[in-house]
This record gives sequence, C-alpha cells and structure tokens, in this order.
Amino acid sequence: MTPMISTTRSPRLWAGLLAAAMLAGCSSSPKAPEPAPLAPVAALMSTRLAWNVQVGQGSETLQPVVAGGRVFAASSSGNVLAVDAGSGNVVWRVALDQALSAGVGSDGATVAVINRENQLIALRDGREVWRVRLPARSFTAPLVAGQRVFVLGADRSVSGFDAANGARLWNQTRPGDPLVLSQPGALTAVGDTLVAGLAGRLAGLNPDNGAVRWEVPVATGRGTNEVERLVDILGPASRIGASVCVRAYSAAVGCVDAERGSVVWTRQTSGLTGVHGDDRQLYGSDGEGRLQAFNRASGQPAWTVERLKYRKLSAPLALGRVVAFGDNSGLVHLVSREDGSEMTRLTTDGSPIVVAPVLAGDALVVQTRNGGLYAWRPQ
Repeated sequence: MTPMISTTRSPRLWAGLLAAAMLAGCSSSPKAPEPAPLAPVAALMSTRLAWNVQVGQGSETLQPVVAGGRVFAASSSGNVLAVDAGSGNVVWRVALDQALSAGVGSDGATVAVINRENQLIALRDGREVWRVRLPARSFTAPLVAGQRVFVLGADRSVSGFDAANGARLWNQTRPGDPLVLSQPGALTAVGDTLVAGLAGRLAGLNPDNGAVRWEVPVATGRGTNEVERLVDILGPASRIGASVCVRAYSAAVGCVDAERGSVVWTRQTSGLTGVHGDDRQLYGSDGEGRLQAFNRASGQPAWTVERLKYRKLSAPLALGRVVAFGDNSGLVHLVSREDGSEMTRLTTDGSPIVVAPVLAGDALVVQTRNGGLYAWRPQ
C-alpha cells in the first residue's frame, strides 16, 4: 500500500516539496520488488462464501463497520448501504452523490460519513438527518458512541457532536504539523475515555468536553526533514479491555494502558498499516510485507513470516485461531495465529483489498477497491 501524504500548512513547504520532487525525478529510483509466487493453497480450514454485495469503488479511507447486526459500507462516489450481516440482504442503500473522504462510523442507529467538502453527514434508516461543516479535512471514520459522533481531523483536532442534531459539543485543537498522512488514524473508546492518535502520541480525552486526561508517546519523529519526521498513528487500533495497541507510521508499534494513561511497551519497526490482535498477541505487517506477531503484554516478537513480502497487505483482523490479511491482488490470506503458517486463501474480484477485514457475527467480511463486499463463514 502506498502511503498518502498531505500538506496542511505553508506555501514555503509546498515549494520545498516541489523542489524535492523535481530532484527525485532527475535520479533513478529502484523498481519495487515483485512478490514471490504463491505456493498452492494449503486449505487447512474450510470456509464458504456466505454472501456478496456490490458497494461501489472503495478507497483506503472507507472502512466498513459492523454494528447492531449490520455491516455498513460506503463507496468513494457517495453510496452508503446497510447489509444484514446474517443474510447479506441490503437493508437500505442511499446515494449521496458526493465524493466521500472518510467513513463509515455507526452505533447501529446513526451512520456517519465525511465528504470531500469537509461535511460530516449523519444518516438514519437510509435517510440523511443532518450535516455540519468541519473545520478541517478528515481521513478517519467518525466514531459513533454514547449518542455522540466524534471526528478526528487531519489537522489533529478532535471534535464531538450531538448524534441527534449535529450540534457541536466541543473541539480540541493542538499545534499543527506541516505534513499529515491521508490515511485513517486511530479513534476508539475505552470505558468513558475517548482515545485518539495525535501525531506520534495517543491521547485520552473526556468525551463530554474534550479535555485531555492523559497523553503518551508511541513514537518520536526523527530525521532531517518533515517527511522523515512524520509519525502519525495509523488506524485501525487493537483494543482488548484497557489495552490499546497501535502502529506509528513507519516507526514503531506499541501498547498503552488506557485506564492509567501509561505506555506498556513500544518497539521500533517499520509498517504502513494498522494492527489488530487478541488477548495474547498483536499482529501486523512491516513495510515490506513481513507478517509479524508480538506478545501483547511485553512487546517481544513471537514470530515473523516472509512468505507474503511485497504483496501490499491490508491491516489484519484476528479472529478465532487465524489472522486475516487482504492483499493487492484481491486475495485474503488466513494464517495461523500461532506461527503465521497458511491455513487457507480466499479469492475476491481481483482488485486490491486496501482496508482491514471486519468480523460480523461469525462471518469474515472484506471490501475490495472495486466495491465488492464479501462475507465468508467457517464450515
């Protein structure tokens, strides 16, 4: 997956980046390595395709979400739909006819997306109920919880809105950085604390007023320029109880105790996508596509697998005894959480899987860039 970088500040920075791009264009860059051919499918577990629905063209910032027994998904052109997780029947579908930049967030009743005009849009039962303009762009799906809608802005602001009518309840801002990633960040809830990724740090906020309860570092920017010092926290995060584990872009992974507001561990490692885990281990892939597992309590490496290098893997999903990764050719790789060995391989429409798989009841659900929403169940 190619990282997307946006500028949020000065024209001088734009000029510097253009100059750097011109210099880069004058020099030859090595071609990305080709992924190794895959071995025949191991097929050590049996699955069946439960249902398949067409959503529309997807993107890295449009992550499906499961709530209230439904899968909510969206396309970059503005289609939003609710699918019954059990049957695959489309409950409702709406065409907003506006390009979307982030979504989907839902608590099962309110569904929230963000369009490219920086508008937060709320839907219920397939109808728009309100929209408000945001102070900045956002690439992170809104979080809908506790009758509120929370938004993490690309300028690293966090805002809270009333889910009933869209009234702004509060806005927490911080000094801006020149560059941000145009990729989803981390935004989740732990008890009565809202946890957000702000640059290379995790912050715990009071959801009632936005006040910062704690803030801890996961990674610190290093380097001689703004690009090298970019260490945004990537979504999705892995939350088990009060343990919240995340990846800082191309720098580190780490786990935080969200009740105490303290770092449990961090470990330097490259990586361009978020993480997921269970109560024992944390899973992800590094910048070259090596599968990695870390002990959740200590951060010690558990295993590393090179079989899927250079396949541009999605963020993972840990479910049962396997971990699922999508890749750039539309394959879903199910690997053992014990050692990363292949359990089976699933096929979609052949287009990249650029967002993390999700779990809907007992079904594994993925969305492809070409808009296919696929659900498999174990047999």
